[in-house]
Amino acid sequence: MSGFQRLNIVRKTGCVAGVAALAMIAVSFSGGPLVAASCRTDAMAGIDWRECNKRLLMLGGSNLDSAMLYGTDFTYTDLRGSSLKGANLEKAKLIRTALGEANLQGANLTKVEAYRSDFSAADATNAKFVNAEMQRTKFENTKLDGTDFTKAELGRADFEGASLNGSKFSLTNLSRARFGGAKLGGPVDFTSAFLLLTRIEGVDLSTATGLDQKQIDIACGDAKTKLPNGLTAPASWPCPEDPDDD
Repeated sequence: MSGFQRLNIVRKTGCVAGVAALAMIAVSFSGGPLVAASCRTDAMAGIDWRECNKRLLMLGGSNLDSAMLYGTDFTYTDLRGSSLKGANLEKAKLIRTALGEANLQGANLTKVEAYRSDFSAADATNAKFVNAEMQRTKFENTKLDGTDFTKAELGRADFEGASLNGSKFSLTNLSRARFGGAKLGGPVDFTSAFLLLTRIEGVDLSTATGLDQKQIDIACGDAKTKLPNGLTAPASWPCPEDPDDD
């Protein structure tokens, strides 16, 4: 819009109204608050739903590839089988969200809140869950190769049967998490991870990096657990079953 056109708006609408009109025009071109109107737009690749309320919805099978979902609230929403490749979900709320069999390849889930969410059989290859809050989240049979969980809270998370080749758990809280049947090659980085009562029975950790004896001593393995060279199974193995394991 030219300066002459802007001046005409002020002349025709009056000073106060003209300024308000110009402000609305500026906002619409800047992608500011009016972007919120896209919250009412149907799901599609590349959609901008940042900080939208998408709670309690049935969105299974949606295409949200490369979508802007920063701070979006998906609490209790069904996204099973949806495609979110390359989507930005930073600081999104995924509390009890259903993401089973979803495609999250390369997605950014940094600092998400995802308590008791279900990612079972999803593909989150090379996704980022840095500083995520994901207590009791399900990752059963999930593809997590190259996935970054640095500094994430994963207490009681379930990784049974998951593929974790080359994943990162540096400084991650994995207390009481379950890894039975998981594939951990690549290698997997456990530097300074908290492994209190972490269930690693039968897991092959021989190529894992960053593990020390103190971490192993408070974890729960068995005679079938394979440890890196220089580490030994503590006398406390095997651990009793956890009575609060659901």
